[in-house]
Amino acid sequence: MGFRSFNRRFVAGLALTGFMLAAAGCQSSDNGILGFGKKNTTPPPPADPKIVASQLLAYCPKVTVRDGTAFFNTYAKAAPAPRKKKGAAAQNAPPAPDAAAAPQDDSANIIYQASISDLTRDCSRANGQLSMKIAVAGKIVPGPKFTAGTITMPIRVAVMHGTDVLYSQIHQYQVQVTDPSVATQFVFTDSNVVVPEPSAQDYQAYAGYDESTPKATDKSKKTTHRKKVAASN
Repeated sequence: MGFRSFNRRFVAGLALTGFMLAAAGCQSSDNGILGFGKKNTTPPPPADPKIVASQLLAYCPKVTVRDGTAFFNTYAKAAPAPRKKKGAAAQNAPPAPDAAAAPQDDSANIIYQASISDLTRDCSRANGQLSMKIAVAGKIVPGPKFTAGTITMPIRVAVMHGTDVLYSQIHQYQVQVTDPSVATQFVFTDSNVVVPEPSAQDYQAYAGYDESTPKATDKSKKTTHRKKVAASN
């Protein structure tokens, strides 16, 4: 009798264990029983980061300000230096201070200070060309030497492809300033920027002040022409 009861309990235990394993397999059918048949949840590797056509069509080159071109100051002409004394008066006069050693404060001679505060652009495409509209916003702060009127600021707009200059134009932009006591806001727009349509997102646009001026022709150098004298026989 003892052997039969033990055998029955052993068989019942095996049946209960099989039922529990089957139930666990039903509840975690995605993972399988004991980890076998488990699905791979690892995300696929990223695709090759190539620019698709839709991204390239939506691409509009970024416009920035180069270092040193965000500000433009103009100064009034300084008073001429006094003439040097001659003779005994020059010997008795005290030595003049060294101009190179003493820094000059030109703040009192400022006519106005202009600065760029914001840039924006808009792009369109047609016939293999990229047209850009680049806008420059800023303000003009009158200085001690300012008088109401029209001022002219040199603003350059350029588009680069690496070291290649695709577009570069300097504009003499005029602004009417009527109140010397407050700053005057301005917005300049260059709507004529046209460059070849890019094949990659590697164009860079710039906008800023350009104080470079063409060198003036030196008229002091005169060319002399010698007359040819006929040879005498």
